[in-house]
Amino acid sequence: MNSKLKTQNSKLNTLCVHAGAEPDSLTGAVSPPIYLTSTYAQRVPGKHKGYEYSRTKNPTRDRLERALAELEGVGFASAFASGLAAEDAVLRLLNPGDETLVCRDLYGGTFRLMRRVWQNYGLKFHFLDTTQVANVTGRITSKTKLIWVETPSNPLLSVTDIAVLAKEIHRKAPQALLCVDNTFATPVLQRPAALGADLVVHSMTKYLGGHSDILGGAVATPSAQINEKIKFFQNAAGAVPSPLDCFLVLRGIRTLVVRMKTHCDNAAKTAWFLAGHPAVGRVFYPGFEDHPGHAVAKKQMSMFGGMVSFQIKGGRASAERFFSRLKIFTVGESLGGVESLACYPWVMTHASIPEKERLAAGVTDGLIRLSVGIEGVDDLTADLQNALGPAKTLRPGRPVKMVKSL
Repeated sequence: MNSKLKTQNSKLNTLCVHAGAEPDSLTGAVSPPIYLTSTYAQRVPGKHKGYEYSRTKNPTRDRLERALAELEGVGFASAFASGLAAEDAVLRLLNPGDETLVCRDLYGGTFRLMRRVWQNYGLKFHFLDTTQVANVTGRITSKTKLIWVETPSNPLLSVTDIAVLAKEIHRKAPQALLCVDNTFATPVLQRPAALGADLVVHSMTKYLGGHSDILGGAVATPSAQINEKIKFFQNAAGAVPSPLDCFLVLRGIRTLVVRMKTHCDNAAKTAWFLAGHPAVGRVFYPGFEDHPGHAVAKKQMSMFGGMVSFQIKGGRASAERFFSRLKIFTVGESLGGVESLACYPWVMTHASIPEKERLAAGVTDGLIRLSVGIEGVDDLTADLQNALGPAKTLRPGRPVKMVKSL
């Protein structure tokens, strides 16, 4: 690892510990106070100390939004009550007749929001493979106002080249914005705005919170103009997080770097194990050199993330048997918590996508998604071994070259 990368990661670790966490100016408390109030006293009508109503502004949320902006390396960030609430605010930037190009491999809730909510109000969405930049540029028209990308994607961990895509979009369609969902990578592994993205969205429920105990979302942007609109929607629509949730995300951010390192290390070893098991077909993990997006991930990410997906041989019957045998991995939706989770996209996170489109995107009834936690990795692989069934011999796994480390 070169010295420049060491310096960048050292600074990021320091940011995670201190961003939005300055001692309380009134008492000196090191842990930020939680302002559990709905309203604020005004000396006379319209004369206050910067706060009038907590839907509009809250000191605890202010701290979190400053921290999010610093971590993403941008000037502005807004916090929301969930990841989907954050995504909804971004889609409110559009007008009837506007068109959005969307990565085909994406979270089912995002697909549902676009297809079953906003499409009813005149927005149009086209789903395509964004890992091939030519697919995107070839579909851009004067009506294209937004390009929406998850990278790595959910659940197949596809990787899109943010820098190349941003350059081509802004060259060919200056009216269009590039929005990157950075939930899987977090600002620790990837900073989309530095690569040219106009908007960055997060489900704070996941790695930023890190403990499966809050719901939250975020939108970050380098643009003051975009931020002004997002802030308006945040206040006008009112989908804001509670002060307690904001406090818990701030607390989670303090350990984000050390958690992400363990998530990534454990995921690499878990992927290697799965690649050698005879009950497993394809393993989706960008750390493998034969992953189609490996070179791009190596370029734009500092490590390869804590998510691993794989195809189990035998389809749904084998998948259900696998889930029933797990002891340490918890079967559940969501991801990014300290505990390991196993998800079945076919009937869980991606069930809202019509079956035909699920299959076209590569989401089959044999696909299993793992959020690899921070437990002992030997315990995790032993749990997977038990759930997959006995194997007299394991195929040689594929070693993962950890080209970068936090």
